[in-house]
Amino acid sequence: MRGAMSQMLKSSGSMGAATLASRVLGMLRVMFYARFMGNTWVASAFVMAFMVPNLFRRLLGEGALTAAFIPIFKEKERMEGDASMWKAANAVLSGLLMFSVVIIGVGILAIAIALAFGSFSGKTILMLQLLRVMFPYALLVCLTAALIGMLNARGHFFVPALGAAVLNVVMIGSVLFLMSKTGKAVFGKELHTQIFGLAIGVLIAGVAQTAFQLPTLRKEGFRFRWESPWPNETVRLVLKKMLPASIGVAAFQINVMLTQGFAFAFGDGIVASFDYAVRLMELPQGLFGISLATYLLPTLSGLAAEKKYPEFRATLGQGAAYLAFLNLLASVLLCVLAVPMIRLLFEGGKFDAEATQRASWALACLAPGLISFSMVNIFARAFYALGDTSTPMKISLVCLGLNLLLTFLLIPRFQEGGLGMANTATSTINLSLLIYALRRKLKTLDLAELRRTIIPLLAATIVAGLVAGFSFRAWDHAFGHSQLRAKLGGVFVPMTAAALIYFVMSWQFRIGAAYEIAGLLGKKIRRVPASGSPPNNGE
Repeated sequence: MRGAMSQMLKSSGSMGAATLASRVLGMLRVMFYARFMGNTWVASAFVMAFMVPNLFRRLLGEGALTAAFIPIFKEKERMEGDASMWKAANAVLSGLLMFSVVIIGVGILAIAIALAFGSFSGKTILMLQLLRVMFPYALLVCLTAALIGMLNARGHFFVPALGAAVLNVVMIGSVLFLMSKTGKAVFGKELHTQIFGLAIGVLIAGVAQTAFQLPTLRKEGFRFRWESPWPNETVRLVLKKMLPASIGVAAFQINVMLTQGFAFAFGDGIVASFDYAVRLMELPQGLFGISLATYLLPTLSGLAAEKKYPEFRATLGQGAAYLAFLNLLASVLLCVLAVPMIRLLFEGGKFDAEATQRASWALACLAPGLISFSMVNIFARAFYALGDTSTPMKISLVCLGLNLLLTFLLIPRFQEGGLGMANTATSTINLSLLIYALRRKLKTLDLAELRRTIIPLLAATIVAGLVAGFSFRAWDHAFGHSQLRAKLGGVFVPMTAAALIYFVMSWQFRIGAAYEIAGLLGKKIRRVPASGSPPNNGE
C-alpha cells in the first residue's frame, strides 16, 4: 500500500506542479487586480459579475457533469473501445454546447431587460453591465472543464492543469494593458470605465484556455464531430446521473449568490475583501486538495468498475491521510500569518492598510476550514466513483441551508469575517456527514492511517502555529514592515521555522506521508533515496 501511496503522490504531484504554476500566476494576477482596484465598490461589482459565469462553470463543467461523465467515459473505454468512447464524448460536448448557448442567451436578454426597466444603485448597474460582457465566458469554461475531464480520464494531468496558467497570463496582460497609455486612451482614466477592459480580458483568457487543451486531445485521437444529444444513450445516462447532483450543485450556487448578494448589498468592500482571502486559500487548496481529488476520481472509478473495493478503501484512506498532513500545516500558517501574507501580496496602489486588515480578518476566519474544504472534494468524489451522486447532494442541501442561516446571522456583526466563519463551520459539518454516509455505504472505511496520525499531526500543527506567531512578532518588532525585504522576512522567516518544526515533529511521530514526501524529494533532488525508511505500521 505504500507503493500505491507513492504512485498517488507522484501523479498528484506532477499535476500539483502544473497547478502550482497556475496558482502562482493566479496569485500574481490577483496582486495586479488588488493594486488596480483595491477593495472598492468597483472591485466588489467586478467580483460579483465574474462570479456568475464561474458558478455556471461549476454547475455544468467541473461539478455534476464531470462527476457523472468521467466514470461513464472510463467504462466506455474499457468495455467498448476508443471509437465508442469518443462518440460518447462528442455527444456530451454537443449537448453541453446547446445548453450553454441557451443559458447564455437567456441570461444576456434578462440583463438587458433589467437594465432597461429596473431601478438600481450605481454599483448594481455596473455589476449587471460587467456581467453582460462576461456571460459568454460560461460557455468557454464549461467546454474547458469537459475537455480537462476527458484528458484526466486518459491519464493526462500535467498539461490540462497547466491550462489555467495560460488563462492567468492573458488576464495579467489585460491589467498591464489597462495601466498603459494605450489602455487608458481606450477605456478612460476612471476605474468604473477601465474595469470593462478586465471583463474583455476574461473572455480572451477563456478562449486561450479552451484552445490549450485541444492539441493533447488530438494526439489521443479526439476529433470533434457534432452528435445529436437527444437520442444518444450516453447523454441520457449522464443526465440521469447528474440530475441529483445538479440539484445539490445548483443549490450551492444559489446559496453563494444569496450570501454574496447579501454581503454586496450590506457593504461596499465585503465581497472584494472576502474574495482576496478566498484567492489566497485557493493556493494550497488547489495545489493539494483539488489536485489529489482530480487524480482520485478516475482512479477510484476504475477500482469501482472492477469491484476492487479493498483497494478502493485503501486508496481513499491514503489520500485522506496525505491531504491531512499537508493541509493542516497550510491552514495554521494562513491563519496565523494572515496579516503579513495579505500585506506582502496585495498592499499597494488602491489596496491600502485598511483593505489589508479586512482581507486578513476574512482569511483568518476562513483558513481553519481548509482541510474540510479539501476533504469534502475527496469524499464526494468517492461517492461519484461509486455512481452515487444523490447522497452528496442531500448532505450538501442540509449544509447549504445552515450556511445561509449562519451567513445572515454573522455578516452584520463580523462583516467579511462572518462569511469565513460560516463557510468553515458548514464545511466541517459537510465532511463529517460525508464520512458517516460513506462508511454506511461501504460497511467499513480504511482510515487507519488517518486515525493513527491525526492526533500527532494536530499536536505538530499547534506547535507550528505558536512558532509562526512568535517568530512573526519578533521579526516585526525588530524590522517592521515598511520595506519589501522586511515584508518578505515577516512571511517567510516564521513560515520556514514553523514548517521545519512541523516536519521534524512529523518525522519523530513516524507519520507515513512525511517519509513518502522525503523519499520522493530525495530521489528527485539528490538522485538517491532519502535517509531513513518508512515505518512499518502493520495496520
